[in-house]
Amino acid sequence: MLTIISHPDCLRHDPGIIHPDVPERLHGINNQLIMSGLDYVVRHRDAPAATREQLERVHSPDHVTHILGLADIDRPMAIDGDTIVGTGSVAAALHAAGAGVLGVDLVMSGEAGQVFCAVRPPGHHADRAAAKGFCLFNNIALAAAHALAMHGLERVAILDFDVHHGNGTEDIFRGEARVLFCSSFQHPLYPFSGHESDSANLVDVPLPAGTDGPAFRSAIAAHWLPAVRRFRPELILVSAGFDGHILDDISDLRLSEADYAWLTTEIMAIANEFSAGRVVSMLEGGYDVGATSRSVVAHLKAMLP
Repeated sequence: MLTIISHPDCLRHDPGIIHPDVPERLHGINNQLIMSGLDYVVRHRDAPAATREQLERVHSPDHVTHILGLADIDRPMAIDGDTIVGTGSVAAALHAAGAGVLGVDLVMSGEAGQVFCAVRPPGHHADRAAAKGFCLFNNIALAAAHALAMHGLERVAILDFDVHHGNGTEDIFRGEARVLFCSSFQHPLYPFSGHESDSANLVDVPLPAGTDGPAFRSAIAAHWLPAVRRFRPELILVSAGFDGHILDDISDLRLSEADYAWLTTEIMAIANEFSAGRVVSMLEGGYDVGATSRSVVAHLKAMLP
């Protein structure tokens, strides 16, 4: 059964009214789930807070201490030009990170077939030692590390289709043979990395501005899909960023809901072939609320058995 994991604290992360990562992103997804009728065929679970032990599987102790120490601030604080911590941000980040851990447990136990984590803040820019690019903890990396440490998996694939390169995830798993990391992204664009892979377990697909659906599908089919099939993953994790949508002005790609549905169908075909259908997808970017909400529903419909 398809399960959606979230937590009310994810709405408390408030980096300011001019910041793209607004709480309305989750409200829009919830509303679109109801309007599409999909809400009646999924199960909902609350995300637990990630533990310090789980966080330190992918982050340095100093980084964890630094972020946790911001839990009691009484006014917004900028970590960098993009990453703002407000009064509810640390609680939100802990539940966002814990969502992926629970998702892995659910699919590995068979309690869920597929999971989508509707969480914020996003995670894939946070590296071992620093918060970056809206991200405090690397949610998808925690999920992968949990699968390796607690479920004994030997082949976990992370597929990242956010419009920005997943530099933090790449930093954490570079050279880790048990993890295949595939990232497609507009280049050049923040964080201006990922155009040259230097490790056998990394498959980076930089896309020029203006890339449309057919060109995106062609690049994924040529680079990602053969690599993932060769890897034969026991579990597939997805960094699901919908900010490459043509209506999202944070980027210059020209993707649509149909492109995200196509990619999800391809992911599910591989998951059914090698991973017993086990997929955990986590929300990353996507800042046009309407386009993101519709794209999430297209993504979830393509996950359904």
